[in-house]
Amino acid sequence: MAKITIDGKVIDVENGTTVLNAARQLEIDIPTLCDHPELTPYGGCRMCLVEVENARTLQPSCTLPVTDGMVVRTDTEKVHEARKFVLSMIFSERNHFCPYCQVSGGDCELQNSAYNEGMTHWPIQPNWHPYPVDASHPFIILEHNRCILCRRCVRACGELVGNFTLGFEERGANSTLVADLGLPLGESSCIGCGTCVQVCPTGALIDRWSAYQGKVVDVESTNTICMGCSIGCGIDVLTRDNRLVRIEGDWKAEVNHGLLCDIGRFNPMLEERERILTPMVKVDGKLKASTWEDALKAASEKISSNSGKITGVASTRVSLEALAKFKDICAAVKANSLLTTEDCQAVSAIYHKAARDGKPFEAKIEDLYEADCYLTFGEDLTKDHQVLSFFAKRRLPEGAKLIQIVEKETGFDNFATTTLNVNQKSLVDFLADLNNLLSGSGNANEVAQKYNLDSGLLQETVDDLRASNNTVILFGSRKDFHDNDQIVEAAVELAKAAKAKILSTKGNINSVGAAALGYEASGDLSGNLALMVLGDEELSQCTEQKFNKAASSIVFSSYVSALTVVADVVFPVANWLEQNGHFINFDGHILEEKAALLAPEGVFSNLEALEKLSAVLGAAGNIKWEDELKAFASPVAIA
Repeated sequence: MAKITIDGKVIDVENGTTVLNAARQLEIDIPTLCDHPELTPYGGCRMCLVEVENARTLQPSCTLPVTDGMVVRTDTEKVHEARKFVLSMIFSERNHFCPYCQVSGGDCELQNSAYNEGMTHWPIQPNWHPYPVDASHPFIILEHNRCILCRRCVRACGELVGNFTLGFEERGANSTLVADLGLPLGESSCIGCGTCVQVCPTGALIDRWSAYQGKVVDVESTNTICMGCSIGCGIDVLTRDNRLVRIEGDWKAEVNHGLLCDIGRFNPMLEERERILTPMVKVDGKLKASTWEDALKAASEKISSNSGKITGVASTRVSLEALAKFKDICAAVKANSLLTTEDCQAVSAIYHKAARDGKPFEAKIEDLYEADCYLTFGEDLTKDHQVLSFFAKRRLPEGAKLIQIVEKETGFDNFATTTLNVNQKSLVDFLADLNNLLSGSGNANEVAQKYNLDSGLLQETVDDLRASNNTVILFGSRKDFHDNDQIVEAAVELAKAAKAKILSTKGNINSVGAAALGYEASGDLSGNLALMVLGDEELSQCTEQKFNKAASSIVFSSYVSALTVVADVVFPVANWLEQNGHFINFDGHILEEKAALLAPEGVFSNLEALEKLSAVLGAAGNIKWEDELKAFASPVAIA
C-alpha cells in the first residue's frame, strides 16, 4: 500500500494505482480527454497534468503510479495554465465550431473541459483545413473535423473488441483516423458494434439516430438488459418523451462490462414492424378489433371447446414471471404439452445431458476473460453471439490460441490460429477422434486423411490444446446437428480430455429459464389449439410454418406476423422495452429487465395480459419460478 496526499487529502491505495485513479477515489476531479476507465492508460492528451512535490515538471496523472509519501496538487495556477494551453492547441488543430456540432451543449468532453477552465474563446487562431465526412457506414458517421486524436476509438477497437479495424495515418496535427488501410468505414472490416462511438469524447464518431434528440441532461436513462441473444448484455437505454433515443453499453454490467454488438446497440433503432394496439377476434373468417373483455371471453370459449387438445407455446424472450403464469394457465386448461419457440433439438440435448448428470457441467462467461486457448464449433460466434467473440479476439495479441472447427467461412477466419474444415455430419466422429489424439491413442496423419485435413494443422491443434493451461470450448447450439445428443456428449468428453471448460450458447435470452419451468424445445401442434405467447419475438419463416399447423390459435403478440394474421384471437402485449421481469442467461446469471418506455394505451405486459386470461379461466395455480429453479438440473450454475 502507498500513502498519498492529493490537494491536502490523504488516502492509502494499492501499489501500482495511478494518481488519476487515486484522485477519483477521493472524488477529486482531474480533467481527461484520452483517458477512459475501461482502456489502458495512454497519456496522449496531457489534460490530466498535475504538480508533484519535488518533481521538475508537471506530470500526467493517468500514467503516473503512486509512490509512498507522494504529495500531489491538482488545482494550482500552473496546472490550470497548462490545461488551457493544451485545450488551445487542440482547438486550433481542427474545425471545432461548437455551435454547429451535434454533441455541443453538454455531451462533448472537449467543450466541457474548456468551460471548466473558464475559456470563452480561442487564444490561438485556428490553422486548420477541411477534412471529409465519412457517412458510408449504415450506423456510424465519422466526422474527421471534430477528431482530437485521442485514440480512444482505436484503443477500444483493439483492446475491448479485438477487431483492430481503426488506426491512424500521417503524423502530428495531420494525423487522420483510418479504417483498415484507408477504406471508407462502411467498406472496411468494421463489425458495427459501436464501441468506438460510445467512447468518443467529441462529435467525431456519432450514430445516425440520436443527434439533436437530446443531451445527457435532457434524456432519461434506464439500466436494463439486451434481448438480442442468450448473453443478456447490460445496456443503458436513453429515452426522451417516451421514444427511444440511443442504446449504450452499461460499463458496470457484470456480464458484458459495457460491450455490445450491432444487434444490441443499433438494431432496435431500425424496428419497423407493425404494432398490434388492440385485441382482435375472428368473426366470419376475418379479424375484427375488439375490447379486452370480449376478446378474453372469446378466448375462454375457444379454450373450453378444445379441452384436451391444447398446446402451449411461449417465446423464450418472455420473462420468468410470465412463463410461470403461462404454465399455470396451461395446467388449468389441461394442455397436452408446453413448448418454446426455439424448435431446436441441440438446445434440448444440453438440458437432457444436465438431467442425466444431475449437476451443472458448463462454465461461466467469466472464464472467457483470461483463457489462453479457445476452441469453437457449431456456430459462427462473430454473427450470433458477437460479444463472446470479442472476449476471445482481444486475447489473441497476448498469445491466446483460437481454434475453430467449421463447415464454411466464418467471421473468425482472419483471426483464428487454426481453422479445421469438418463436415457437420462428421462432427461427432471428429470430436471423438480429436479426443483420442489428445489422449495419445490416435494417429494425426490417419485422422487428417479421414477428414481431408492438413495433418500439420491437426497436429498443431493437438499441441496447442495440450500446452494450454486454460482452455474454453465454446459450443454453438442455435441450430440442430446431425446427432444432437451425441454432439453434446462428445463435446463434454473432449473438454475432459483437454482439461478444458465448456460453455454452450443455448437459445434465446430466457432459454435456461424456460427449461427450468418444464418447457420443451419442440413438439407436434397438428390438430390442436395453440395457445401462444410470442411477446415481441420475430420468428423465422420456417418456425411460423410449423406453428401454423395448429388447427386454431390464440396469440399474445406485440407485432403483426403470419401467426397473428391467421389467429382466432389476438391480444396486444408490450415489447421488451416496455416491461419488467427476470431472465436467466446462457451461463446462469439471473438478470433483471426494467421498462424504459411506456406501452401504448390498452397494451399490457405479457404477465399482465396472462393474468387477465387466468382470471377469466379461473386458473388458481400460483407457480413461483424461484421454487421451480430449486428442482431443476441445470447445465450451468444459476446465481
